[in-house]
Amino acid sequence: MLIKSFLLPILATVLFSACQQQTQLTAGLAGAENETIIPAVFTASAEASTAAEKIQWLTIEQAAEKMKQEPRKVLVDVYTDWCGWCKKMDKNTFTDPKVAAIINKYYYAVKLDAEGREPIELKGHTFKFKPEYKAHELAVALLNGQMSFPTTVYLDEQMNMLTPVPGYLDAESITPILRYFGEDHHKKMTWQEYEKKN
Repeated sequence: MLIKSFLLPILATVLFSACQQQTQLTAGLAGAENETIIPAVFTASAEASTAAEKIQWLTIEQAAEKMKQEPRKVLVDVYTDWCGWCKKMDKNTFTDPKVAAIINKYYYAVKLDAEGREPIELKGHTFKFKPEYKAHELAVALLNGQMSFPTTVYLDEQMNMLTPVPGYLDAESITPILRYFGEDHHKKMTWQEYEKKN
């Protein structure tokens, strides 16, 4: 039993350093404030793409491999096969051409089945399905043990945690969050400041 209680924090630490931006956006969405001021790098619009653009989904191992050549942020869609809201988000949100254009421009998009059975090798650690959790260790680490589906997890260019955003989001709701991280607004303003400007 002691092993179980220590496993979650260890997994989270092994894969992700606890980045202040996670607390900032999560708190920002709930109305709290933060102070991070660093100049933005990206300012280009992601909407200059074809209407038929589709998200280029990868495994997390494929994303990690691509990052060696071209570092980008990573968006992880954590889902389960039985989750109705996950299917709705796939059908309505992730098929939206503007959402797809922004994701393809700024992120490597990853699908992660929270109940997947295949081991995942990442950053020198092998993550496995744990029957006692009824979940994959990587999903537990990404969601900080808060198993809610769907959850969209945002990682930086070194695969450090930016924030998990739980719940169904339609295209209109997810677009500002995608831009907030994708265009590096999180480095120069709080979530509340960004919301007021947009």
